[in-house]
Amino acid sequence: MLMQRLTALLAGLLFGVGLTFSGMVNPMKILNFLDLFGQFDASLIFVMGAGLIVATIGYRLAFAQARPLFGDMFHLPTVMDIDARLVGGAAIFGLGWGLSGFCPGPAIASLVLGHMESIAFVVAMGVGMLAAGLVPERS
Repeated sequence: MLMQRLTALLAGLLFGVGLTFSGMVNPMKILNFLDLFGQFDASLIFVMGAGLIVATIGYRLAFAQARPLFGDMFHLPTVMDIDARLVGGAAIFGLGWGLSGFCPGPAIASLVLGHMESIAFVVAMGVGMLAAGLVPERS
């Protein structure tokens, strides 16, 4: 149990440091990436590409194992349907990201900077997560 928690802490810290160094904790960097006909900043394409490479290697290494190092089994999604709940959630996520320049990981990582925008986003995200619990589960 201790190793699971330490591993999760280390992974979270590494993720936060990576988000900070890539500039993803700066909402203007995100908004400029989304502004194709204005102050377009293509540098996040490299961040996405690096993330894709790391994730691909990580998944291949992980699934080459019979089970996780610090767990009994892999916990993978079982529902593969595209339904209104999934599309609605994706749309709300995209709108929030496009309007604020934050998505959950960078918003949480940017809390250490103490900016009011980060705090407001994380509070709104928490309210949204609570509200999502009121939406009926898939059947």
